[in-house]
Amino acid sequence: MSDPTPPRRPRHLMDPANPVRPVNDHNLTQVQRWVVSVLAVTTILHLSVGLVIGALFLDVDAVVSRVGVSIIGGLFGVVAVGVGLLIHQKPILSWWLLLGLVPGAVGVVLALQGVQF
Repeated sequence: MSDPTPPRRPRHLMDPANPVRPVNDHNLTQVQRWVVSVLAVTTILHLSVGLVIGALFLDVDAVVSRVGVSIIGGLFGVVAVGVGLLIHQKPILSWWLLLGLVPGAVGVVLALQGVQF
């Protein structure tokens, strides 16, 4: 007499007798990298834009303070772009870093024009 073969399980169900091998999926790693970089960059950019907006709430007579806080906001923008480049393992010194200066530049221009909220 031969042993009856066990019924074949569908592939989507787990088989305790045959554990699943660890998955090293390159696409999954790319998706995780993009999700982390988007979260990190947007969080730091929110800080940058928040500093620029906060600078516009300062007293109009304190133009130097408003410009200084706007410059700090621009530096945080550069940090945000740099973090995105580092997460994607790209060279840190790139022309993309200039994109991080945009919030600070807008804040400096608005501060010098005397815009206040």
